[in-house]
Amino acid sequence: MTRKLSPGRLVIASHNEGKVREITALLGPYGMDPVSAGSLGLPEPEETGTTFAENARIKALASATASGLPTLADDSGLEVAALGGRPGVYTADWAERQWFEGKPGRDWYMAMGKVEGLLCELGADVDRRAAFVCTLCLAWPDGETALFEGRVAGGLVWPPRGGHGFGYDPVFQPAGHALTFGEFEPEAKHAISHRADAFRKLVAALA
Repeated sequence: MTRKLSPGRLVIASHNEGKVREITALLGPYGMDPVSAGSLGLPEPEETGTTFAENARIKALASATASGLPTLADDSGLEVAALGGRPGVYTADWAERQWFEGKPGRDWYMAMGKVEGLLCELGADVDRRAAFVCTLCLAWPDGETALFEGRVAGGLVWPPRGGHGFGYDPVFQPAGHALTFGEFEPEAKHAISHRADAFRKLVAALA
């Protein structure tokens, strides 16, 4: 029998504020009291996995062990067909750069430009299909875990459009829609996103 998740405090194993906001909004209807790993001062483990599932499990178990609370981790990214599925699990890495005073940070416009530059190198007729993928891992302090994957298919546009969302949202246009995720209102994106797809599967199994 699948272990159930009871209402109460739940750690979100992320220091990404945009991701924490999205997950918190999706948890709202289910009586959960989410708190981020960042607000608890929990360290970020090194993501040494080569798949979304491996990295999600690493993050979830690290925070569950450190906090003594059930923990939800998300590992997600953009897979571009013409780039052989890249950036994939390295989606965030493509945005990393050194800021002033040597402080690390992420420049998502730089990352979007890198993807577009690689596509342009492949010619005007390049396949622009892409998909956002999300793997959720729910971990308990005793080491038990459960995994759920969600996907949303679409294509990449240029230049970036819209100021909502985060990451690659301004260049991703979900299939069947005229707007990019950057142009969607948050509630509308939550209804069709890869993260929402994974959440529906999690809730169906555990809630």
